[in-house]
Amino acid sequence: MKTLRIILPLLSLVLCARAQVGEVPSLTLTSTGGSRIKDLTMVEGARDNQLTAYGLVTGLANSGDSKITQTLQSIANVLQKQGVNVPSDTIKSGNVAAVMITADIGPFARPGTRLDVTVASIGDAKSLQGGVLLQTPLIGADGTVYAVAQGAVAIGGFLGGTGGPGGATVQKNHPTVGMISNGALVEREIPAKVVQNGAISLLLREPDFTTAARMAEAVNQLFPGSSVARDAATINVLVPKEYLPYEVNFIATVGAIEVAPDRVARVVINERTGTIIATANVRVATTAISHGSLTISIASNLNVSQPNALAGGNTVVTPSTTTDVREQKGGFKVVEDAPSIERVAAALNALGVSTRDMMAIFQSMKRAGALQAELVLN
Repeated sequence: MKTLRIILPLLSLVLCARAQVGEVPSLTLTSTGGSRIKDLTMVEGARDNQLTAYGLVTGLANSGDSKITQTLQSIANVLQKQGVNVPSDTIKSGNVAAVMITADIGPFARPGTRLDVTVASIGDAKSLQGGVLLQTPLIGADGTVYAVAQGAVAIGGFLGGTGGPGGATVQKNHPTVGMISNGALVEREIPAKVVQNGAISLLLREPDFTTAARMAEAVNQLFPGSSVARDAATINVLVPKEYLPYEVNFIATVGAIEVAPDRVARVVINERTGTIIATANVRVATTAISHGSLTISIASNLNVSQPNALAGGNTVVTPSTTTDVREQKGGFKVVEDAPSIERVAAALNALGVSTRDMMAIFQSMKRAGALQAELVLN
């Protein structure tokens, strides 16, 4: 009986505690075959910030800066902080390079968090291979120090050889830019507030009115009356009362909702690489396409004219030119009304056109008003 009397009060205390704290709301989501909201948007307030700094990389094997004023002065300043006073004009900088350091600090980065940093030479250093970055404060746009960087630089390549007259060099990748993995230590947190007045704002990575409307509707199906699309890039979502102590769980639940984003009809052409990318909803009006090409080849030859023995005269060079003109047989193809991109590609392939010819055809179709898509040239 004593044991029972002890257990009952303890059980009542546990039930009261759970009633006061409350349980975290949970929902089960089903897959609809679309993309998750967290992959299509970012939460306003949870953004990265950029950090920059000027520093020195030491330990270079005579591949650092030449006698550049700012490098010599920077070395003298560093030595002075260590209690060594040396005139800058007496310093040799072959083993030191002046660099700029850049890094991105993400939201919710607490003191002690590690960041990756990029180191790039700003002088005439030949390579940063084997160098070590001296301790450098990383500063934000507001002039505040948020992290400190230091460590060995990895360039993922090399520069070998003596160069100069009679010498040869071998280079792999870009030896004047390097990385320091986890090379920066966060010293100050940047405040990030994602819930404003009991609501969160979702920012679309690719603004689109249709996608924004679909996203707001999908959130309202799970949390009725909580979401509204303000414009093509912003969706406001009110946090339900039961989620107010658990905003993180609410954001995670909203981010897991799947939505089918709308795609703009677009054809992207990169003339430098010969690449053509088209979305599936590209349409073409009824169009007749004719393709043919004219190739002119001009070859110059140098012949030698030599007189016979005892005939006298001089040996001379006689140039000759050969011109060859070839015109391919033209093709004429009628493209039906509003075909898919697969049928458009099949029609162009039937004409036997090259990638560069396809680029010209797409541009001509756009000018004719037959290509019902955005044409982007890179």
